[in-house]
Order: sequence, then structure tokens, then C-alpha cells
Amino acid sequence: MELCTLASGSSGNAVLVFDNNTALLFDAGISAKRICDGLKQIGLSAGQLDGICITHSHFDHISGLRVLLKRTDAKIYATGQTANALERQVEGAAERIEIIHPQEEFQLGDLSVQAFNTPHDAPGSVGYTVSNGERKCSIVTDLGFVTEEVRESILGSQLALVEANHDVDWLMSGPYPPYLKQRILGDGGHLSNEASGELCCELAIHGTEKLVLAHLSHENNTPERARTVVCGMLARRGLGSVSVTVAPRQNCCDPIEV
Repeated sequence: MELCTLASGSSGNAVLVFDNNTALLFDAGISAKRICDGLKQIGLSAGQLDGICITHSHFDHISGLRVLLKRTDAKIYATGQTANALERQVEGAAERIEIIHPQEEFQLGDLSVQAFNTPHDAPGSVGYTVSNGERKCSIVTDLGFVTEEVRESILGSQLALVEANHDVDWLMSGPYPPYLKQRILGDGGHLSNEASGELCCELAIHGTEKLVLAHLSHENNTPERARTVVCGMLARRGLGSVSVTVAPRQNCCDPIEV
């Protein structure tokens, strides 16, 4: 089982998890052309997708979905509240949606998928874990803080894609208006580098071997800053052997084996 980010950041998100027989797309927040180009780089096509799992209905996670549905017969998997939003926002989505429920596992091809609730300002927002029966990976972005449900769902993952959205000092001293700073820092906002580092340390203590930092803000973070903060926190706790990479904002990353 491998994970590959096709794009990651405030401007658009799409993640692929796949093995020899099953390919699952998590979010479609970039153009369908870019998604298809990313799939082509790893030898796949949109027609080979076995499912499209949506975390929530914000534009940077669904903007390419309408056109992508014309290139694949894959079903859309989303919570009820997200499904309601998709039916309003995405032409053609209603006929494809399968409703999922957090903490209820479902099977797509050879892979088992389970959603978990995330605290974010989009109704029905979730993250996901994916397992092949031997190894597990987690996708946990777009959350204002780490709940016990999030923690219990992702601990034990061999690989975790974890949000590291912003540097708090950079955000506070930057040009964003007060209401937007409040949103980002609030319980329905996004994880800071330090909050991400705390979660990464917990994951590493429980056996996570590979961490991918994701959903970085273009204005309030850099890959270098995020990695420096998280790696420093890991090192101070004697966890420096864990692999830490940063998902590229615009480009498809090399697949990472779970």
C-alpha cells in the first residue's frame, strides 16, 4: 500500500492511496486535469479509481469533482452533511454518493476505510484511516484541535498525513484580517506547526514510522519552517529517527510506501 499527494495546501488538496488492485482518491480540490496528470505519473487513470472519499465540502477539497465525475464511474463516499453540500454544489454528484458514518469501517476493493469526525468549520468534516489488514495510514487535515476521537482513530498508523497549516507568530503578525486569524486559530480552524508537532510526537511514540506534513498555508508557513518545528519537537523527545517529509503544494509527490 502506498500514499501519494497530488496537491496539498490552502489552494487545493488531493491524496491517493493505492495498492496493486485498488486506488482510492481522497478529496478532489484541484482541477480534474491535474488529478488525471498526477494519476498518469504513477501509471493510473481516473477510470481505475475505486472510490472518491471526501473529507468535507470546502472548495479546496472539491473544486475538481464535477469534471472528474465525467472521467470515472467511481462512487463518492461522504458523510450525510457533506453529501447534502455536494448535492447543492457539484453537478452530477447526487447520483454517485454513498453515505458513510464515522467509526464504521467500509471496504473498497482490497482496502478497508474508516472515517472519523474532525473539528472544522464545515458540517460533517472527517479524516480517514486506510488499512490493508497489515499496515495502516491516516489522513488528518483541516481540524482546529486534536480530539480524543481523532487521537484514538489514528494512533497505530505506520504512516500519517498530518496538517501543519501555519506558524502562529507569522499568522498573528501577517496581513490577514482579524476575523480570518480568529477562524484559523479557533476550534474549527487549522493545526499550527506546534500543534502538529505534538500530534506527530504522539504518533511516533505509538509506532508511526513516516510522517507527511500537509495543508501548509502559503502566506503563514513554509515547508522549511514546518519541518524544522516538527523535527525539533521529535528530536527533543528522542524520536528523531521518524521520517518527516512535506507534501508539495502544487506537484505530485513520489509515492510513499506505507
